[in-house]
Amino acid sequence: MSEVGGSKRRESISEERNNNNIKNTDDWLPITSSRNAKWYYSTFHNVTAMVGAGVLSLPYAMSQMGWYWGTFVLIVSWVVTLYTLWQMVEMHEMVPGKRFDRYHELGQEAFGEKLGLYIVVPQQLTVEVGVNILYMVTGGKSLEKIYKTACPDCRPLKTTYFIMIFGSVHFFLSHCPNFNSITFVSFLAAVTSLSYSTIGWGASIHKGISPDVTYGSRATTQTGKIFGAFQALGEVAFAYAGHNVVLEIQATMPSTPEKPCKKPMWKGVIAAYVVVALCYFPVAFIGYAAFGSSVEENVLISLEKPAWLIIFANACVVIHVIGSYQIFAMGVFDMVESYLVKARKFTPSTMLRFIVRTTYVAITLFLGMTFPFFGGLLSFFGGFAFAPTTYFLPCIMWLCIYKPKRFSLSWWTNWICIFLGILLMILAPIGALRNIILQAKHYKFYS
Repeated sequence: MSEVGGSKRRESISEERNNNNIKNTDDWLPITSSRNAKWYYSTFHNVTAMVGAGVLSLPYAMSQMGWYWGTFVLIVSWVVTLYTLWQMVEMHEMVPGKRFDRYHELGQEAFGEKLGLYIVVPQQLTVEVGVNILYMVTGGKSLEKIYKTACPDCRPLKTTYFIMIFGSVHFFLSHCPNFNSITFVSFLAAVTSLSYSTIGWGASIHKGISPDVTYGSRATTQTGKIFGAFQALGEVAFAYAGHNVVLEIQATMPSTPEKPCKKPMWKGVIAAYVVVALCYFPVAFIGYAAFGSSVEENVLISLEKPAWLIIFANACVVIHVIGSYQIFAMGVFDMVESYLVKARKFTPSTMLRFIVRTTYVAITLFLGMTFPFFGGLLSFFGGFAFAPTTYFLPCIMWLCIYKPKRFSLSWWTNWICIFLGILLMILAPIGALRNIILQAKHYKFYS
């Protein structure tokens, strides 16, 4: 009996030590180390994650689809992504006493321990790393636009140099320990996203409708119109990328059985989606109305004047993508650091964090400098990842976990979202691939 009792005590001590190790690791990792976020923190983070500089390309997407289909796609995307975001917020604590703090943890609950990782992690990493590389390029090109506008007679410099300047900021900011530590950066990014969006549509109103404006598809051939519309779907899908970090944002909130975190999180999400609507719809509709089918890929380029306003708008873009980079990078940092500590048994330390984050920033900076045309490539690769993680993967998880009654409203809603998402995943890369082939002769490394 004494041997049995001793064995149970040893098992109890071992289990207690294991739980303590898990708690210590969670207290160190960037997603779970701080759980004191307020509801409005989630608003800042979600706006920063979602309202990227891609909002300025929405008039261009409208010019590829026309008024009817462009309006339809924008509104349906807003509704569908809000619904799938609600599902993820609800599923965060669907198991009593347990929180799914990361997207792949929810995937493991829905699809199984290994299959969940294989399904979610590659797609999530594609989105987060791809966005980070794109924002290196976007930030650098915005700095270049400021330089050229402020000093048109100055010696021209390579885009690569401006990307290096932008990237150097992240060698410092990336060492903020967790999500809550970058709340102020996220707040500035959210404010500036609203600022440059307002400039985009406000300046378009001030300029007025061009006298020779024409509407409809910008392509002249039927083939060009079809593939252009496909590419536009990818541009719209890219505008709704915030789902990839929503569980990680929710993980920073305190939660108890009496006061679950889904209530303040949903409050923050609604506020964020109101801001998204205020940014997306006026820019898309007014920008397209002003310039028609001749609008540039970035509506600010179509404006050109006044110079001071263009400089201010691009400065806002720079500040915003600094915050956006950090939001998406934090998910990568957590994934890599969690793997090294839990699977590879590295000791949690400041040095480990310094090496991981500095290396990651250096890699994304190098890729951004090497491929300054990465935006065109991302619309192709991103079509396979943005559409699933945002439009239909949450629906599949919902069906697997909650198993709603067949042919019920929930069942039909989820299957419709899945159908639309798969359609988007197939069509968007086709249009992007054609665009890449057409523009390949203009691509230059380290331009």
